[in-house]
Amino acid sequence: MNQYYIYILTNKNNNVFYIGVTKNLIKRIFEHKNKLYEGFTKKYNVCKLVYFEIYNDINEAIKREKQLKNWHRDWKINLIKKTNDGFRDLYDEIL
Repeated sequence: MNQYYIYILTNKNNNVFYIGVTKNLIKRIFEHKNKLYEGFTKKYNVCKLVYFEIYNDINEAIKREKQLKNWHRDWKINLIKKTNDGFRDLYDEIL
């Protein structure tokens, strides 16, 4: 069975958010952390994984990603705080 992930990254000051979707969460976060691609996350040093959800259907994952991207900042913060109140980097925990 395939798994897909939506994830939220932030920077060290927790004031910039990036929301993405991927099939391989570990690989994708590694790419963000090592700034392997040009773009928003590299420009703003956004590489701390603070939230993720798992889906079995890529269409559901993409739907959720689009929903979260349209949320207000406070809603995103509250979502993260429900499972990660300290905004710790979850990357080491998923390895």
